[in-house]
Amino acid sequence: MKTGYFSEWLDQFEIYLKMRNYSPRTIKSYEETVRHFARYVWLCRHGDADSGSFDERAFDAARLNAKVEVPTSMVNNYLSWLAERRSYKPRTLHRMISSLSSFYSYLYAQGAISADPMPGVERPRVKSQELKYLKHSQVIRLLKSIDDDTDRLVVRLIYATGVRVSELCAIDIGDIDFEERTIRVKGKGDKVRTVFVDGETLAEIEKHIGNKIMGPLFIGQQGKNLSPRTVQRIFQRYAPPGITPHKIRHSYASELYRRSKNLRVVQENLGHSSIQTTEIYLHTDLDERQAVYRQYFPLSNGDGVEK
Repeated sequence: MKTGYFSEWLDQFEIYLKMRNYSPRTIKSYEETVRHFARYVWLCRHGDADSGSFDERAFDAARLNAKVEVPTSMVNNYLSWLAERRSYKPRTLHRMISSLSSFYSYLYAQGAISADPMPGVERPRVKSQELKYLKHSQVIRLLKSIDDDTDRLVVRLIYATGVRVSELCAIDIGDIDFEERTIRVKGKGDKVRTVFVDGETLAEIEKHIGNKIMGPLFIGQQGKNLSPRTVQRIFQRYAPPGITPHKIRHSYASELYRRSKNLRVVQENLGHSSIQTTEIYLHTDLDERQAVYRQYFPLSNGDGVEK
């Protein structure tokens, strides 16, 4: 039976994440966070200085054989130390909290700890930032401004399907069903989903691939799939400042929701595991907000005003 040390549970946690189909990149990020926290815990329990004076040199000498059972206060102190010492942004701290939450949820389920410290952890406030995106007419103007057929198709396909850049680059010709007007894409955690594509975009794809029936849809160096970096360069060349492939994906989500009001379909089309993730992409346009205000807010139609 394991005695409850970080050094004993890290490998098991990695196996658990792989079984859950987490991407290698995510697994590495989770492990780095847990290892760093483990060293912090060791320093708190074995170091001579208080937690406020730890520096990175102390972490080099710290070990991973600290016990995993910790109070919520220690996690909060760790996050405060990170915020003060390393100037982490709130969104980065949120990702680190998610990593530790997954780790401790796993430990609790395995009976390695008597209580999960994470539910009581204070999360830093993230300022609400409205993502910049293009409306449908603006995307169409962007497409018309691109002379190169392949570059234009890259941008159009992101908007037509809402796929991520990594998903776009991995598309194989065999993934495209021209009769059903669908494309099979592999998303985060190797999860496969089907996205839909319009006839005009499919016609451009057919023109692009010619008589080929297999191989990458977009070919990069040495005949391999196009790289995400190349897609980024295409946007830098043609798109307005600040408009990235992700923002075009955002445009897709906003436009589809505005017309359908079906949040669940938008979520599934985007490949989001959580509907809360989808909600940050959505907007109501000014005309809709004004119409709702005039119809329902009492002061807008004289209701409640003294006469």
